[in-house]
Amino acid sequence: MEDESMSKKRSESVLIVDDDQDILLTARLVLKQIFSNIQTEHDPHQIERRLSEEVFDLVLLDMNFTAGFTSGKEGLRWLKKIRKASPSTKVVLMTAYGDIGLAVKAIKEGASDFVVKPWDNDNLHATLISVLQESALPPGNVTESNLKQASSTSIIGASPPMQKVFDTIQKVGKTDANVLVLGENGTGKELAARALHEASSRASRAFVHVDLGAISETLFESELFGHVKGAFTDAREDREGRFEAANGGTLFLDEIGNLSLPLQAKLLSVLQGRTIQRVGSNKTIPVDIRLICATNMPLHQMVAEQHFRQDLLYRINTVEITLPPLRDRQDDILLLINHFMHVYADRYNRDPLGIPSPMLEQMKRYPWPGNIRELQHGIERAVIMEDLDSLIPDAALREIEPFSQLEDYNLEEVEREAIKKAIAKHSGNISHAAKELGLGRTTLYRKMNKYGL
Repeated sequence: MEDESMSKKRSESVLIVDDDQDILLTARLVLKQIFSNIQTEHDPHQIERRLSEEVFDLVLLDMNFTAGFTSGKEGLRWLKKIRKASPSTKVVLMTAYGDIGLAVKAIKEGASDFVVKPWDNDNLHATLISVLQESALPPGNVTESNLKQASSTSIIGASPPMQKVFDTIQKVGKTDANVLVLGENGTGKELAARALHEASSRASRAFVHVDLGAISETLFESELFGHVKGAFTDAREDREGRFEAANGGTLFLDEIGNLSLPLQAKLLSVLQGRTIQRVGSNKTIPVDIRLICATNMPLHQMVAEQHFRQDLLYRINTVEITLPPLRDRQDDILLLINHFMHVYADRYNRDPLGIPSPMLEQMKRYPWPGNIRELQHGIERAVIMEDLDSLIPDAALREIEPFSQLEDYNLEEVEREAIKKAIAKHSGNISHAAKELGLGRTTLYRKMNKYGL
């Protein structure tokens, strides 16, 4: 039960509670890859004592402790005791029985999530990290509403490419340096901009988002700098522009690569002087903003081709942050699936859908040209339709057609089918089949016996 302390691991402390010593050993080995402080307990009657002696960020709790009992009532009873003894501790339940009704009841009783044994290691990692990330709210009054808001707007990721992004945001966020966020459509550029704002001393002031791609050239100055009454035909009253609205806070200029050269010159002039003039007025108004820009276009190449002003590029990119496409951060896909599944299940009052392991693997292989936005919309559509076939595009589904033709997505049935197909694929070679399934030979033999294969 000693602590595992290594660098580059998550610092949260995790307590695993299960009466099966093999489960405790396996879970410890799986979780020590990402957590530095892991402890185990085989006797649930010791939970309250353990919580009184040490603060745990998360408890991974079995739902059944008495031989032959499969109702989960024991787990719910210990869940209530944990919530009473340590309200801030997150609880994820383990069960060998994929009972959605029981899971919903557990979540209503205060559980953050649940995993089904035998678990997929990546899915277990993703579930625990997601639970911990959703609880990482800034200091202040934590309520159910702001918890949901934070969980639906936060940047989700634990992969090495995203850790680099987080490190840069942490370092740059506290400064007033101009930041240029680069990345393909759907990679989360606005979320990165909001994270920079929230990490700054301006977090309590306005965050003003301007989609430059949606503003016509004739309205550019009026929208950004404002106008006075009578400046043009429809100017019936004085109106402040986006720069003034962001005064004291952060101005986020999205799709800056879409600006024409004349508009780039006007923007550069304002950024250099940090003053604006409303259309139709000679009065100079000073503005104090933190500038963040974003684009999916290759600005450096555009400078070389004289489509983007080099001096403007120098002005807006004191620091550059490049968000990786989803295809380059496959380790985050399970984490994102878990996050969005719970967001939309809550929004539409539906139960989260269980996704079979073969489909999860296919989703990790699919290139996601629309990035996170494509994945997010697919999950929302699947939750609404309660149809896993609507989760990913036809091109990806065709490759998992044998599994999509199952009569239902009962996890045991899907697992049985996956084992049959893996054994058939490798002509009965159990070692090769076990490797493809991500199982040990002994575990595979035990499952084959369980399913009568």
